[in-house]
Amino acid sequence: MEKIKALYKKYEEIIIYLIVGVLTTIVSWGACFVAKFFLDSNDSIQNFLINTISWVVGVVFAYPLNKIWVFKSKNKHIIKEFLGFAGSRVSTWILDVIIMWFFVNLLSFKVPLMNLLAKFGIVFNDIAKEDKIYYWFVKIFISAVLVTIANYVFSKFLIFGKKKGEKNKKANKEEKENNDSESNIENVEKDN
Repeated sequence: MEKIKALYKKYEEIIIYLIVGVLTTIVSWGACFVAKFFLDSNDSIQNFLINTISWVVGVVFAYPLNKIWVFKSKNKHIIKEFLGFAGSRVSTWILDVIIMWFFVNLLSFKVPLMNLLAKFGIVFNDIAKEDKIYYWFVKIFISAVLVTIANYVFSKFLIFGKKKGEKNKKANKEEKENNDSESNIENVEKDN
C-alpha cells in the first residue's frame, strides 16, 4: 500500500490532470455530439463549427478544474490567467481543427479502417454509420491524444507553472523551516 501511495504522490499532478482531462473530454465531446445533430461534419465549414463549439465548452469547463485541482494555482489575477489558459488552448484548438479537417475532409483512411474492422467481424452496411465511426475514430485516437499532450505541456509550463522567483521563495522558506526545526531540536537536546 505504501508503494501505491508513494507512486500516487510522485505522479499526483499527472493523475489528477488525466482525471480532469477525461471529464473535460466527456463534456467537450458531449457538446460535439449535440452540435453534430444540427451540423454536418462532412461539410468543411460545419465540421469547423462543430469542433469550435466543442472547444469553447471544453475550455470553459477545464479552466477551474485545472486551476484548483491539477496545478493548485494561487494566482489572484483570474481573468489574466483564464485568458492565458484560453490562449494556450487556441493552439490546440487549431491543432484539433486541422487534424479533423485533414483526416475527415481531405485525406480519409476510412476504407482501410473499415477493412480492418471487417477482419474482426465488425461490418457496417450503412455509409452514414461508417462516416460516424470514422469521425469518432479520428476524434478519439488521433486528435484527442495529441491535443491532451499539448494542453498539459502548455498548462504545466506556460499557464500554471511557478515562476522562478516563486520557486526560489518556496525553496528558501522550506530551508528556513528545516533550519528552525533543527535549531529547536538542538536547543531541546541542550536543555536536557
